Amino acid sequence: MLASPDPDLDFGPRTEKAATKRMCAVSREVRPIEELIRFVVAPTGEVVADLKRKLPGRGLWVTASRQTVAEAVRRHHFSRGFKRDLRVSPTLAADTEALLVRGVTDALAIAAKAGQVVAGFSKVEAALKERHTRAAVEALIHAADGAPDGIRKLDALLGQNAGIEGGSARIPVMTVLTSAELDLALTRSNVIHAALLAGPASKTFLSRSQTLVRYRMTDADKTAGTGARNSKSHSTSLSRNGDDLQ
Repeated sequence: MLASPDPDLDFGPRTEKAATKRMCAVSREVRPIEELIRFVVAPTGEVVADLKRKLPGRGLWVTASRQTVAEAVRRHHFSRGFKRDLRVSPTLAADTEALLVRGVTDALAIAAKAGQVVAGFSKVEAALKERHTRAAVEALIHAADGAPDGIRKLDALLGQNAGIEGGSARIPVMTVLTSAELDLALTRSNVIHAALLAGPASKTFLSRSQTLVRYRMTDADKTAGTGARNSKSHSTSLSRNGDDLQ
């Protein structure tokens, strides 16, 4: 981590060399920047999340957790960190989550336009059954509010194929978006199930989904996957090779 006269703030992305770690203003722990969210002060005087880490001005870093961001608001960490009175929305934690969700839906939409998504129970089932197609499946996606029966059937199919050619054993099962959000991303109605195929755009979706999962997890439950579930031996780890939140 690069040191500065004020350990709570950076100098801004345009004036400071890249750093791989920062200190959380709430916990005072040094973490990789992928596990933090940068906040800046907008010209209007409001604190906003800089998810792409590109907004000008000095930034304050907070652990990428809804609970931690809410605590930062409640305990006035932003005003103390920036050393001035600020307008901090009481809904900043929820607003930040909404921005993260938008980033995930945008990434899924780009993956779909690139031909890297198949949607609908039958098409997803076929993608999992087809040997060569199955090897290219990066993730199984379910609507967070989807019916348990269809989810259970596809998860079971993925579980039956676990270990074949070493592929399906590493396929995560994602439930970070609702049906309405999947509809928006894929420009069709009533999407409950989808399969993400291999490709550059799919890596971005997985990276952003990982950030959203981390944000929704409480500090006491960081090891439980609330957005990335797995059938039997499927790994919970998501690719970080994507262009995170860009």
